Amino acid sequence: MQTAFIQGMGVGGSLIVAVGAQNAFVLKQGIRRSHPLPIAILCSLIDAVMISAGVLGLGHLITEFPLIKHLASFGGATFLIWYGANALRSSFQPQGMDLDHAKGADSLRTAILTTLAISLLNPHLYLDTVVLLGSISTQFADNVRLWFGAGAIVSSIIWFFSLSFGARLLGPVFEKPQAWCYLDRFICLTMWTIAAALLWPYLTLLLA
Repeated sequence: MQTAFIQGMGVGGSLIVAVGAQNAFVLKQGIRRSHPLPIAILCSLIDAVMISAGVLGLGHLITEFPLIKHLASFGGATFLIWYGANALRSSFQPQGMDLDHAKGADSLRTAILTTLAISLLNPHLYLDTVVLLGSISTQFADNVRLWFGAGAIVSSIIWFFSLSFGARLLGPVFEKPQAWCYLDRFICLTMWTIAAALLWPYLTLLLA
């Protein structure tokens, strides 16, 4: 059980820490101190549900019904392109941030809806947590498999809370307008790169 738990933490952590749309969003909101606790909780809960679904064997739905993946790919790419465009536009209007007045700049409702969209519209969430982690968990017996999933969930919780609240340490840097310019362009590049990766298989089919 201990081995499965540690392996779950390692595999789950390696998948979660990778630079992606969700992490870029959490980082920016953490720097702004805009609802870091609800965002960290929501991201952790989403991962926990998806990891549990994968460990319990629901990953077969995605592999057997590719329409789910296709819909998520197009919906996710559309949202990421839009979000990236907004970040790029903001980068040309750089402003320093007064951290005392920036807290909760977005409404809680906006923060929650954006977190849901940027998480659930990303097919990689389902492929990494439900399909990949679910597949890896099958090497363990049924009673031990749950410990593997628990390890992955704990890793996710540690990461999102560390990122969400640790980002505020960068606050003094982002009082400078130029720092926000670079961050917004990095976010734009991240969002558009992921959107391109989602759409590339369909483009290659059209061009073939």
